Amino acid sequence: MTDLLLQGLGAVVVGGSHGIGAAVAALLAELGAGVVVNGRDGDSVDTAVDAITADGGSAVGLSGSAADNDVAEALTALCENEFGAIDALVNCAGMAEPAGSSILTVTPAEFRELLDAHLGTVFSTCRAAAPRMVAEGGGSIINTTSFAFLGDYGGTGYPAGKGAVNGLTMAIAAELAEHGVRANLVCPGARTRLSTGTDYERHITDLNRRGLLDELSSRAALDPAPPAYVAPLYAYLVSRLAERVTGQMFIAAGGFIGRFDRPTPVPLAYRDFRDNPPWSVADIDRILP
Repeated sequence: MTDLLLQGLGAVVVGGSHGIGAAVAALLAELGAGVVVNGRDGDSVDTAVDAITADGGSAVGLSGSAADNDVAEALTALCENEFGAIDALVNCAGMAEPAGSSILTVTPAEFRELLDAHLGTVFSTCRAAAPRMVAEGGGSIINTTSFAFLGDYGGTGYPAGKGAVNGLTMAIAAELAEHGVRANLVCPGARTRLSTGTDYERHITDLNRRGLLDELSSRAALDPAPPAYVAPLYAYLVSRLAERVTGQMFIAAGGFIGRFDRPTPVPLAYRDFRDNPPWSVADIDRILP
């Protein structure tokens, strides 16, 4: 069944020239989709496209920063021209925090660059693709998030950008549901350029030393599985098998697949404001754990 699971679909994979994005682009093509591969470096994009076509898949490439509105529009137009429609948009592009970055050291320029790489890219590509998907009567948007949004890994623009991507994706899912357009998030754990190297290893070790990451999480972060282990979840969400799945945040890391439950408020106290004064500071001190 899965041999032609995505036959006839057109997909744009942003950040598709390296790491998780390259693995996703290759699998989508293997399953029959026509893929537009995007990345900042033209040579890397060409290499990824050549690898896909050498295996019998259908792919074209377009390099440039997808945070640029003109590039985002060009990607969606290319997908329509080459493959008939843009049925799926997969955002896998990312940028690591500068080594040692924290709220004590990051510059405003570095912070804005990180937000642009994550939130800006997702906004520009979704803004370009969503109207086309609505006009076509459906589509699937899959944005990549990170455990970093929880704050456990420290940082600044990276967790802020990923947290903003989460909120934007949930809003897109709610707004476009009536049009048959789905939007979901994947929180992957995989060995990529962002999760290898001396600086990364030093950062994870330091987080463990400071008590921000427990021993199990630290070991997992230092020994992630290859990107091929997370690509099938993206392919599933692209496919019509997931036609009722939207507004969800999934986890794929090695052999683990999970889901983040939607945050819900926990009542701590209540009294009707019509018959009572505001809570006092002393009241709140007694209420809060």
